Amino acid sequence: MTNPPYILEHLEEIAKIMSHPRVYRFLHVPVQSGSDQVLADMKRQYCRSDFENVVDFLKEKVPGITIATDIICGFPTETERDFEDTINLCNKYNFPSLFINQFFPRPGTPASLLPKVPTQEVKQRTKRLTDLFYTYQPYDHKIGEIQEVLATEVSHDKKHYVTHNEFYEQVLIPMRKEFLGKLVKVKINKATKFSMIGEPLDEIKMPGLTKPLEKGQVSGVKLEGNVDKKVLIALLLLFISIVIKLLCNKKYF
Repeated sequence: MTNPPYILEHLEEIAKIMSHPRVYRFLHVPVQSGSDQVLADMKRQYCRSDFENVVDFLKEKVPGITIATDIICGFPTETERDFEDTINLCNKYNFPSLFINQFFPRPGTPASLLPKVPTQEVKQRTKRLTDLFYTYQPYDHKIGEIQEVLATEVSHDKKHYVTHNEFYEQVLIPMRKEFLGKLVKVKINKATKFSMIGEPLDEIKMPGLTKPLEKGQVSGVKLEGNVDKKVLIALLLLFISIVIKLLCNKKYF
């Protein structure tokens, strides 16, 4: 998870990281609101266009990437027009993972002293956004695809293994002990709102069993010259930059 201002200056590096074959092509970038006015009132260090730049860039450079986000409904200064901006933003991207929360004042913060949006209005906005979220099916177009998934745990119904594909999308497969901890090739036969159902094919393999790499070489990337070292340096600089910004950052609200 990361916020837009922490990665805006490092989008090229982020795209390289997300394109690595051993990294899930998934990123959680909370936007909180589609209204610039509300974001300013929240003391966020970004605007809507910053968030859109992040999403658009990563979608272009990392095809198929899954972007998840958060929305807060009913921030004290949120007007109906502000909320419509949020609806439009969610309509634009159809986020497959959308975490919807109602504003809750934290004691001692400036936002806790502001006049509240009526409770009934907050509930109505939350319902509208939730209803919108349930109108689109993010995985229907993947029915029939052949995917490689990693089985990691038992599902809640105790009848399937939970697996994830390269985009960290959830795929349920039958429980067979030889699958757990393995990479399994599956055919997608069904899609629901939050997951897909896969039919295991013949191919099963252990993840990570590859030839040892040369010192300084980035795993899973075949590059020439000093490019591997540049990727490592970019990762280190990105990490340091994010830590510094987190340490210097003030509370939002």
